[in-house]
Amino acid sequence: MFSSGAFPATVGAMPALAPYERRIVDDELDELLTALPAVAIEGPKGVGKTRTALERARTVHRLDDPAELAVARADPARLLDGARPILFDEWQRFPQVWDLVRRAVDDGAEPGSFLLTGSAVPDPPPTHSGAGRIVAVRMRPLSLSERLGTATVSLSALLRGGLESVAGRTDVGLDRYAEELLAPGLPGLRHLPPGRARRSSLQAYVDRVVDRDIPDEAGVKVRNPQALRRWIAAYAAASSTTATFETLRDAATAGHADKPARNTVTTYTDALARVWLVDDVPAWIPSGNRLRELGHAPVRQLADPALAAQLLGVDASTLLAGGSGGPDVVRDGTLLGALFESLATLSVRTYAAQSEARVKHLRTQRGRQEIDLIVERADGAIVAIEVKLTATPSPGDERHLVWLERQLGDQVLDRVIVTTGVEAYRRSDGIAVVPLALLGP
Repeated sequence: MFSSGAFPATVGAMPALAPYERRIVDDELDELLTALPAVAIEGPKGVGKTRTALERARTVHRLDDPAELAVARADPARLLDGARPILFDEWQRFPQVWDLVRRAVDDGAEPGSFLLTGSAVPDPPPTHSGAGRIVAVRMRPLSLSERLGTATVSLSALLRGGLESVAGRTDVGLDRYAEELLAPGLPGLRHLPPGRARRSSLQAYVDRVVDRDIPDEAGVKVRNPQALRRWIAAYAAASSTTATFETLRDAATAGHADKPARNTVTTYTDALARVWLVDDVPAWIPSGNRLRELGHAPVRQLADPALAAQLLGVDASTLLAGGSGGPDVVRDGTLLGALFESLATLSVRTYAAQSEARVKHLRTQRGRQEIDLIVERADGAIVAIEVKLTATPSPGDERHLVWLERQLGDQVLDRVIVTTGVEAYRRSDGIAVVPLALLGP
């Protein structure tokens, strides 16, 4: 039976763990593991999946350890022995584990019996999807509220409707936001100071994804790793845009005579998705749609804006000066604004998950109306969020929010403009103005 905070008894020796700092996702995991026998924690490498799982596990199988992997292959049934919860770390190294756990669930395993962590989706996948047996939880890099601890406005309260009062002040300014865009939300890298060590570590992270994780763990064969690197850089340049595959391909191959075929670039995107490096925001197409001519293209995002900044070779001074780097992709506004939206998106997705809400975006086909983030409850009611790189919203910044409420009425629970300002407040028209540093779960 699951017991939160149990110190893990591992298979083999394990060094003492540093004190654990709870994440927003911990509340979700605690609730699921008291009722469900198996939970898989998914997300990019280095996001903290293993450390979070170790807070709960009593038996640990580290399948990225060659010795443990050899034992597992020799006698897979032994993996189900031991005190539970049993953690299968980096399960994609031995996909047979997925089916072992699924069968154990079918045989009546108790709640909180199994945890699986994975940094890639293997190709081919397990023989059974696990639907109905293994529940997946997405773990993302640290949100801004987890980094700063300054939140005073709750997204879950906004999702209840009723125009909750909003308040709070922050001294986080544009310089600090620029620094947070460059500081990775990957716990193991956050301690690194700005400079060569951080840049080298982020570059090593990208190199490992291309050279090892995609071919070895996701099982995707990449014939031209340099072309894949250019594709990732194009994705970074397209952050917070709805760039098409053709746009990304042209950006990735600028100066090259030969353009890869669509199935090649689809393979690149699939490979990045399998290691959770891309985290696109899907378009919002509401059920019983009363809106016309909605676009279906996703908004392009990498898992962490710091990875995008590294791939584009920009620093804080470049961002604050309105500069950019890497491949040329057309966007509205500056790269700083695009990466600020990326950080807001990462954060809002983390907060929304705690409320069992989904995050999408809205854009009409001709681009006349667009709203950066639509946070949707299970019943279809929404909170609409615009992200603005400004301390004080300008006249007209609210126009798409006003349009949406006129179209949908009470389906819109609240309207929010996220800013870089110092104070959270509600305007006379009911729109909440919230600095990103003050928004939390």
